[in-house]
Amino acid sequence: MSDDLIEVATQGARDRMVKASAHARAEFAGVRTGRANPSLVERIPVEYYGASAPLQQLASFSVPEARMLLVTPYDKASMPAIEKALMNSNLGLNPSNDGITIRLAFPPLTEERRKEYVKLVKSKAEEGRQSIRGARRDARKELEGLEKDGDISTDDLHRAEAELDKLTKQFEAEVDDALSAKTVELMEG
Repeated sequence: MSDDLIEVATQGARDRMVKASAHARAEFAGVRTGRANPSLVERIPVEYYGASAPLQQLASFSVPEARMLLVTPYDKASMPAIEKALMNSNLGLNPSNDGITIRLAFPPLTEERRKEYVKLVKSKAEEGRQSIRGARRDARKELEGLEKDGDISTDDLHRAEAELDKLTKQFEAEVDDALSAKTVELMEG
């Protein structure tokens, strides 16, 4: 019985840690490097027929060369709305429209801009690590409550806390590895 209670608490923490790690990596993908990448623009909200929709629902993307992204609207009538949304996003890109596709040319990043992006990525990594530690903290409180109520023994509590610490280190390492890779990518441009 006590093993089941411990499993429920640690599995809940693991699920939250998986989500936090995945979210941090997704946030990294949205930070611009010198290369064209659809993940930079696919979540930009576009006002279309009075409703807001992410760009990925209105267009397809292709990368014909390293610094060029082509956005092809499914509906040609949406082109002005997509172009406006891209101009208003603060990516510093200037869309050009040929009537069929929208071209986004990615200029090389300056050293100063690269350093700003590295700071941004580091703060997103820290948010991810805090979320992971929050999951551990909540699971610990739950386990301590179970021990206080007599549902699990003190030894079970210590084993479960050791497992939580191991999970925390594992997921923090995932975030740190993704941060290192993104930092290298940003600085080499």
